[in-house]
Amino acid sequence: METTRDLSRKLRTNMGWPIVTTACLAVMNIGIYFVDLRAGVMLTIFVLIMAAVTCGFYFLRRRSLMRDLAEFAVEYMGIQKQLLEEMDIPYAMLDERGEILWMNPAFREVVGRRNDRKLKDIFPELKKKRVFPVYKSASYDVVYGERYYRLDVRPVHTDAGELLGEQDGAVLPTVQQGSEDDGKLKLVFACLFDETYRVEYEHQIEQQKMVVGLIYLDNYDEMLESVEEVRRSLLVALIDRRINKSIANAGGIVRKTESDKYFVVMQKVQLAALCEAKFPILGEAKAVNIGNDMAATLSIGFGVGGETLAESYEYARTAIDMALGRGGDQVVVKDGETISFYGGKSEQTGKSTRVKARVKAHALEEIISSKERIMILGHKNIDSDAFGAAVGMFKIATVLDKEAHIIISELPSAMIPMVERFMNNPEYPEEMIINETQAVELADENTLMIMVDVNRSSYTECPDLIEWMPNVVVIDHHRQMADSVEDAVLSYVEPYASSTCEMVAEILQYVGDGIKLRPLEADTMYAGMMVDTNNFMNKTGVRTFEAAAFLRRNGADVTRVRKMFRDNLEDSRAKAKAISEAELFADGFAVSECPAAELENPNIVSAQAANELLNIIGIKAAFVLCEYQNQIYISARSIDEVNVQIIMERLGGGGHLSAAGAQMRDCTVAQAKELVKETVKGMIERGEI
Repeated sequence: METTRDLSRKLRTNMGWPIVTTACLAVMNIGIYFVDLRAGVMLTIFVLIMAAVTCGFYFLRRRSLMRDLAEFAVEYMGIQKQLLEEMDIPYAMLDERGEILWMNPAFREVVGRRNDRKLKDIFPELKKKRVFPVYKSASYDVVYGERYYRLDVRPVHTDAGELLGEQDGAVLPTVQQGSEDDGKLKLVFACLFDETYRVEYEHQIEQQKMVVGLIYLDNYDEMLESVEEVRRSLLVALIDRRINKSIANAGGIVRKTESDKYFVVMQKVQLAALCEAKFPILGEAKAVNIGNDMAATLSIGFGVGGETLAESYEYARTAIDMALGRGGDQVVVKDGETISFYGGKSEQTGKSTRVKARVKAHALEEIISSKERIMILGHKNIDSDAFGAAVGMFKIATVLDKEAHIIISELPSAMIPMVERFMNNPEYPEEMIINETQAVELADENTLMIMVDVNRSSYTECPDLIEWMPNVVVIDHHRQMADSVEDAVLSYVEPYASSTCEMVAEILQYVGDGIKLRPLEADTMYAGMMVDTNNFMNKTGVRTFEAAAFLRRNGADVTRVRKMFRDNLEDSRAKAKAISEAELFADGFAVSECPAAELENPNIVSAQAANELLNIIGIKAAFVLCEYQNQIYISARSIDEVNVQIIMERLGGGGHLSAAGAQMRDCTVAQAKELVKETVKGMIERGEI
């Protein structure tokens, strides 16, 4: 209506100009009479004729002209309306709440004759986004059926007095006027653009990108030693054939670069098929047997998502390092910042040779010698293994005449007697043990941070300090995770080792001409080995007992260590209750809760209870939960049938095949127990355990 009034006003203005011109000529005619009488008479006649014609045209033709304009406007609007309705582009008009007021046939053809009046009901993707009310133009990606669309929405305004008529025989819903003072209706114009082909082509291009992979034989030397010499070439040939056939069947190309290393190139879609099949090549390599006592295991790393092949190769290098650091016999796929793990269900066999320990010891000695100050850090709620390893590292630093500190901010009560033996000992400096605040004040560019019994900065007491430190050394026996410390100047991670104390005991024998420990230091490291091996019953190998023998030769006393770990009456009762109330599920799995009330270290007691549950016939794996310091601690234990490490990884934790754990927040113990049971049952159904 406002547009119509504006058009009428402009029309009256344009038609009034001849009258104004006639009036101006009449005024000019008066002046001409003073100049020449005959000229004035002639101009008067001309003005009278012009005035008659102008008035006649204005008053007589005005209605006819307006009628012609109205007819043209109606015809124009009809043509415009027909063109809009017959447009192939689907569009609709919505109110400010997203309810559909009207749609053209093309839009109706896309969504069908649905009863849904709201756009969010038609496209569920919009429910997760704040689309309405629409304040400015925006675009969204939506899916309907098997088609992909780009939905463009923009606000429009119209007069409140306009009526919405009928379309296709259906009366449109009534639109209520907005509360704005401008008297405008708030409407939304929505338009759909089919982008199915673009999405499909982009997906095809993405799937056809090349990925790079590296395959390493974990136990090449040990495997060859386990078979007769005349059969070794045949064994290697059979393994090569299995690897080449598996990669060729997937559509990739593999080339052998060294005796135990392979380079792989394939398309991303082919890698996705291997991931879905859980990489059968891992089992096929183990199946090769011509009399060899040790089966071949593979570590595989794939790099995906790099801008160039060189960048994807670097991703593959990172992935293979992580696969080896997690114990081998598995596949790691690194897609940008996302890391996926496959396999890793078997425990890596420990190598009898200590060549790697000697190499790492010499490298560590050089790094420590180049720094002025050494800081040693374990994980939160430090345990005997972490503290024993820290004491061993402290000994190395002091022998090399370096200032050394062990960082402990929160000391669990179970560790107080062990730690106080160093704090109140005149043979050790007062600043041997410092807290996080003191560490931040002392740290500088000439400080070396050594992380023991942990490879994830988020699990330590000083994650921010580790991120800042330019020189970090990692010594750990846990499998590496996606968020493990990167760019460490030295990383010595051996998942097959029984404990970090075992690894440090080996390092001590190769620093200089060997280091002689004091009995207190030997006791502390021996205690760490006993705790992590459950009195030498779990994860023990030849090198475990060799390290224990080294500590015994340095004065470790079994009786003194045993006295450190005697339980009090409350702990024994809590363990007995956890065992008696254990719930069996999934044919061989046990889950229970350890009461945390009146316990100084419920997380330690729950781990002991989980170990005790394994002594019951028929239990393959045990999970004991406890609530401590506003967190739910899960202790997972098994003997040999179940890999509890991959189960705990699903819950954000980690560990080893037979001993793992996790921490959970924002849930109750009952909810955590249900989550553990659902996770185990789901993995059993998928064949993952």
